[in-house]
Amino acid sequence: MSSANAIALEAPTTVYHMAMDSRAVQDNALHLIGFGFDGTACFRKGTRNGPDALRDVSEDIESYSPYLDQDLEQSRFVDLGNLSLGNSDDIEQQWQSATDDFERLFGGVDLVKQGIKVMTFGGEHSISYAPIKKYLQQYPDLVLIHLDAHADLRDGYQGYHFSHASIIRRALDHFGPGHQLIQYGIRSGTKEEYQWMHANSTIRTSRESFLEDVRAIAADRPVYLTLDLDYFDPSFLPGTGTPEPGGEDFHSFIKLVKLLSQKNFVGCDVVELSPEIDSSGNSSVFAAKVVRELILCLTQKPA
Repeated sequence: MSSANAIALEAPTTVYHMAMDSRAVQDNALHLIGFGFDGTACFRKGTRNGPDALRDVSEDIESYSPYLDQDLEQSRFVDLGNLSLGNSDDIEQQWQSATDDFERLFGGVDLVKQGIKVMTFGGEHSISYAPIKKYLQQYPDLVLIHLDAHADLRDGYQGYHFSHASIIRRALDHFGPGHQLIQYGIRSGTKEEYQWMHANSTIRTSRESFLEDVRAIAADRPVYLTLDLDYFDPSFLPGTGTPEPGGEDFHSFIKLVKLLSQKNFVGCDVVELSPEIDSSGNSSVFAAKVVRELILCLTQKPA
């Protein structure tokens, strides 16, 4: 198909109606940014290639969503490329370098007043710390929706305080009284993690209860989604570092997307695509279609 009909995420160039000569942040636009890092991955690595794999396969994905009846050609967004990991071989320094790069880009902007939204591509789940922290600081009543196979509530893992297995614990470090956490898809974790989720009523154990709680979110309340692609069953998306059986399918995700399109959906991250694990390339295509739906939710209002 022609590139005019494809998603066409090409770092660091623009897509569709945006024009940009540098990595300057634009008002009233969605910004895509890659954080290709897998330093703390504990099973199978490869997510460092996730952001560029999404861009590569997007060239051949239709820009029109039949689920939302919306087209990316009417969306306003820009791809800022990938964050810099620096020149160090040290894992923690690489993560810190890219996290600092995110801060340089977005730390001084007011997401609310400037109409700025951010979608961050991983990389493993530890990369979500910088965008989630920024959103929690900007939105005192933010609802953080966490879709994942794993609870990610450990206070560090294998020596890393900012581990992929600790991202929600680190996010909670910045929670205020008006913030809310909703977790769904979790099917792996320690006994202590499950005890905490049940005690704090963050986990939803059925699709129906999860979707009902999302539906009940006030229309003007800001919502941020952190999506680990191992949320999906590995029979659909095997290209991820820590697969767990018993996950969700694409059509159940579309039910969520249709709800998010009616909400004040302000930002998200999509992490844990490890393209080389799936030699068929199907996982990258699956992930790119997930990204397409989320971009539409972030940039267009339903008719």
